[in-house]
Amino acid sequence: MIRKKVLVTGGAGFVGSHLCEKLLNDGNEVVCLDNYFTGQKQNVVHLLRNPYFELIRHDVTMPFFIEVDEIYNLACPASPIHYQYNAIKTIKTSVMGAINMLGLAKRIKAIILQASTSEVYGDPQVHPQVESYWGHVNPIGERSCYDEGKRAAETLFVNYHKQNNVKIKIIRIFNTYGPRMHPHDGRVVSNFIMQALQNQDITIYGNGQQTRSFQYVDDLLEGMIRMMATRDEFTGPVNIGNPNEFTILELAEKVIRMTGSKSKIISMPLPPDDPAQRQPDISLARKELDWSPKIELEEGLTKTIDYFRKLINP
Repeated sequence: MIRKKVLVTGGAGFVGSHLCEKLLNDGNEVVCLDNYFTGQKQNVVHLLRNPYFELIRHDVTMPFFIEVDEIYNLACPASPIHYQYNAIKTIKTSVMGAINMLGLAKRIKAIILQASTSEVYGDPQVHPQVESYWGHVNPIGERSCYDEGKRAAETLFVNYHKQNNVKIKIIRIFNTYGPRMHPHDGRVVSNFIMQALQNQDITIYGNGQQTRSFQYVDDLLEGMIRMMATRDEFTGPVNIGNPNEFTILELAEKVIRMTGSKSKIISMPLPPDDPAQRQPDISLARKELDWSPKIELEEGLTKTIDYFRKLINP
């Protein structure tokens, strides 16, 4: 068997660590790159005993040289608390990271996949969101370091493909949750579970009627790997998300019920530029990848709650 050599940037993060594990289980050699700005070594320490796994501390804003067959570019803080903590660092990671990884892919003729985001659609005026929609983004808002950084990265990918024939793949990831989420990343699923397990008030913003579509991490991994395996001329972007839509209030009530919590739901003011709706149209993923999510919210939440319960009470 010939093992593919795969580089995963941001490989010690929530999604990256699961991807490294899956790629190893599929018989590949994996190099995990992370600067631990938001990623955690504990997410991948169990992989270090595998002789085909290598862990390197490196920041993608600096050039990196290696010989691999495929690159998954995941490096970037992804939760509002983390990406707003150092907004300049966030946009540098997206833009300079893309330039460095695309330059690497060009030199070694590797296929490179960009983990883009549903945030490129901003606060959408089209619902559900299709890949042809250009988005409705505030370029100077609180979230713009992330939104515009990812939009610029998509532009770089497309131009490296057109100008230098780099083999690219772009996916737009919608809300994803699961074990190894950072407990204090400020994302709605981890927030609600942590608050519920500790019987703290669950904070929702506004009236809780804004909607999100929640995708379990295993479904995302399957979509990523299928996208990487598509024909060269299919570059994306492709939405990867679960189209089942829930209000934030529904999610809070579900988490309270599933944890048996005594938490009360309290309301806080809406943060700036918070999208009112978020739901992927996954017609393209169904057609080109033969992909659709398999894990429904209750099943995924059960696994995620178990993870956080062990984190709080080891």
